[in-house]
Amino acid sequence: MAGSVHEMIARRVARFVDRAPDWDAFADARVEGYRRAQHRFIGVGASGKADASAIPAEHFTLSVMFVPPGQGNAAHTHEVEEVFFILEGKVMVFLEDGAGNRAEAVLGPWDCVSCPANVIHGFQNVGLEPAYLQVMLGKAQPALMAYVDGDLQRRREEHLTNVIPAASVQAPGGKNAQAGSGRGPGSRAASRVRGAE
Repeated sequence: MAGSVHEMIARRVARFVDRAPDWDAFADARVEGYRRAQHRFIGVGASGKADASAIPAEHFTLSVMFVPPGQGNAAHTHEVEEVFFILEGKVMVFLEDGAGNRAEAVLGPWDCVSCPANVIHGFQNVGLEPAYLQVMLGKAQPALMAYVDGDLQRRREEHLTNVIPAASVQAPGGKNAQAGSGRGPGSRAASRVRGAE
């Protein structure tokens, strides 16, 4: 064990209030219908970005997505398994095969789906309220997602090379949601979790 347990816990605790919502974490997040904010906790997921405030990933990544109603992500694949665990909201998840067959399920709080490696998948918030999803990828540094849409695939590194200043990135409806804005840890779902401790 490197260092004391006190040093270790200082490096391995990430609090929601300290996470900055990244509305430009993925190339598709710049497109209406796919707008969402990533809050990075362990590693950076498939964003490809650096984030010194995230706990360094060793074997997997974990982030929380804030997804406004009607938004989601574009159909994509990863080279590793991806898990969506719904913390709050109503989210439709889907899996597709290369022949165009699609299966969907609507998930609510405390439901999850495991998307196998190299299988087309995605989600959309179909509820009337914002959704929070815990997202895990089965690798410490996964590659950027591979989009089904050819235009998005060609632009998949755009958010890394053509950076939009954080102050000018707006949530749908012109609101610039921030951590600690009344959603997340203070929400009903988080209160239920804290009450169970």
